[in-house]
Amino acid sequence: MSKIALVDDDRNILTSVSMTLEAEGFEVETYNDGQAALDAFNKKLPDMAVLDIKMPRMDGMDLLQRLRQKTQMPVIFLTSKDDEIDEVLGLRMGADDYVKKPFSQRLLVERIRALLRRQDAVAGDAAGTTTGETKVMERGHLRMDPLRHAVSWKGKDVSLTVTEFLLLQALAQRPGFVKSRDQLMDVAYDDQVYVDDRTIDSHIKRLRKKMRSADEDFAAIETLYGIGYRYNEE
Repeated sequence: MSKIALVDDDRNILTSVSMTLEAEGFEVETYNDGQAALDAFNKKLPDMAVLDIKMPRMDGMDLLQRLRQKTQMPVIFLTSKDDEIDEVLGLRMGADDYVKKPFSQRLLVERIRALLRRQDAVAGDAAGTTTGETKVMERGHLRMDPLRHAVSWKGKDVSLTVTEFLLLQALAQRPGFVKSRDQLMDVAYDDQVYVDDRTIDSHIKRLRKKMRSADEDFAAIETLYGIGYRYNEE
């Protein structure tokens, strides 16, 4: 049973969404502000967090920033209806997905399930069988180990979220070949979940930033404007 942390200062959302998630078989922990959630996460992390952005004491952006210093667990943001700035900033800070308020609880459940499936795909077979998707991949300076969710560049470890890992893996599997945004969406998101081009672009920007933290000259991911992205083996 996956444990989901729901963090929102709206008690109606906490009550209704937690009831829905529990009916779907999830274990749910609720918090009405970011500081209360952080205090609990410092003791034990859930499997995933769903965070509102605007909250008292500590908002969702600040909470995400602190979480990313210690964990790459999946995070979904709840954003205001028309606030694109929040969406883009949240993705660039390391959120895996976002859902706009007001939202369908069925949509949120599908997003949660899709993200957990992606996490399982990255973790690979629990028995440790080696397949094309779970074996260690090396491309020039890049080394990716899906079973351990480990990435290194020139021997330096790079910590990636589930979404970032899947995007990098998809690009690096075939160096020199272009992946369109639609193809990358298929890799990173469930078929039932729609995301726009901006979502993929934000994840790629975050991915590049992390790789450049290991090597400021990192340039293996090339943008082909109007087409997509390509991994160039160095």
